[in-house]
Amino acid sequence: MRNFENIYIDGAWVPSEGSGSIEVINAATEQVMGSIPDGVASDVDRAVSAARGAFDAWSQTPVEERQKYLVRLNEALQARSAEIAETIAGEVGMPITWSTMIQAGLPAGNMATFATLLDSFEFEEEIGNSLVVKEPVGVVGAITPWNYPLHQIICKVGGALAAGCTIVLKPSEIAPLNAFILAEIIHEVGLPAGVFNLVSGNGPTVGAAISAHPGIDMVSFTGSSRAGKQVAASAADSIKRVALELGGKSANIVLDDADFAAVIPKGVFACFLNSGQTCTAHTRMLVPNSRYDEAVEIAAAAVAATQVDDPTKEGMHLGPLISQAQWDRVQAYIQKGIDEGAVVAAGGLGKPEGNETGYFVKPTVFANVTNDMTIAQEEIFGPVLSIIGYDDDDDAVRIANDSLYGLSGGVWSADQDRAMSVARRMRTGAVDVNGGSFNIAAPFGGYKQSGYGRENGPYGIEEFLQTKSMQR
Repeated sequence: MRNFENIYIDGAWVPSEGSGSIEVINAATEQVMGSIPDGVASDVDRAVSAARGAFDAWSQTPVEERQKYLVRLNEALQARSAEIAETIAGEVGMPITWSTMIQAGLPAGNMATFATLLDSFEFEEEIGNSLVVKEPVGVVGAITPWNYPLHQIICKVGGALAAGCTIVLKPSEIAPLNAFILAEIIHEVGLPAGVFNLVSGNGPTVGAAISAHPGIDMVSFTGSSRAGKQVAASAADSIKRVALELGGKSANIVLDDADFAAVIPKGVFACFLNSGQTCTAHTRMLVPNSRYDEAVEIAAAAVAATQVDDPTKEGMHLGPLISQAQWDRVQAYIQKGIDEGAVVAAGGLGKPEGNETGYFVKPTVFANVTNDMTIAQEEIFGPVLSIIGYDDDDDAVRIANDSLYGLSGGVWSADQDRAMSVARRMRTGAVDVNGGSFNIAAPFGGYKQSGYGRENGPYGIEEFLQTKSMQR
């Protein structure tokens, strides 16, 4: 049990000016595992004032000095890796084996990458008689989600710190404890006061105050498309820069020459990781009509072999969803799929046998799905896979692009060149070709209603910079 009674502003733990608190619920036990302050708008005012006061000095800090802080933060994240993994396994429900690798491992890896990139990142260049310099955008408001909570925080905080910005962070109130651990780490490594500030609370209060605040120069938001639209609209009054990483409904195209027995189970995994609570989840599997029944049979068998169990146990199983609200949402989508004529090939409604306590769901595969169905168009955020048939490569690309979203996707083929040709035609920010692994130094972001802006690697530093030209 971790009960945090204070927020972090100007290098100190201070009480919120609000009087409430928010309980954090363990996804597997449905019991309270901690609490945080329920912050208010005046807390944001104090945090912004601190960030503005620290900006001039921090933005002028030599790159080498900023790099030293990032290195120390990486080391401290690694030192507390087990605690972070255990905390997020409870908050989110990702099993501890995965949580150690992903929820704790990726944030430390990202921080290390940002530090290394500062060895070679070019903050200025000569163009004719102009010196073009890249300067920090200013005070950054970061609003982050619950599904990969610390990873998404570090994508913003690491890039902003490397760029020379100061930060006001609002983590998700559903999975916030890891953010407080980060604030403890930042305090321990001695980051200058005001450079990083943490205000906890709900989106309509603290998130809205950050988005609209005239003292914030940029807001970087990861979350739902609905909330992202509100952030962008609120930020428009002060013409602040906005970066949005929103929803996805990614298509995984399995071409007719692929080894179905090998790649279909991998496609199921690409949908089900973190119990489907992944914005890049490959939730639409597109297969040739000529091999449709074969694909459904293999997918159903893969689901039958998928275990759902306690996230505190080691192993590659699936854990619960994060909350009762998310459980209800996923059940409603499964029912909607049935109502609209899709066929449950595996899984279905209700909880898996033996998992009555906790927000567990049955991993589900739908067959006979057409791309106009609700389950093929809307982001479910649960382990629900829709298998859709296509006629030829052109038809597969058409179906893949027939979506409001464009965040991720996949292509499988025995012919790498053919797979790359199809990948180039997909209107999406990232494509995994024949199972290409996630690259933390590559740009991450979406097309269409999946948002705009890019995180990770040099693009994740560039995102927090302004460009100035000085003519001589």
